[in-house]
Amino acid sequence: MQPNYRRCVSCRQVAHRQDLLRVVRTYPTGTVQLNQGAGRSAYLCCQVACLNSAQKKNRLGRSLKTSIPNDIYRQLEQILKEAIQSPE
Repeated sequence: MQPNYRRCVSCRQVAHRQDLLRVVRTYPTGTVQLNQGAGRSAYLCCQVACLNSAQKKNRLGRSLKTSIPNDIYRQLEQILKEAIQSPE
């Protein structure tokens, strides 16, 4: 894989990391947040199907080795809705 390219945990598609949504389990606190912080990261495509699949099959939780709060899924869903309404 080329530098700055990451893989979506849901569909396994490789894309530049700017095109993906980043979910982080921060170190050392272990809190889960979006797009900021240092720690273990997982990436999702900007597609509703990927988010739904990741939530249903707990792919983010397994990738980050922690439970993902429902608030994070709601935030991701909101980001996707905004991206669909105003495409760049």
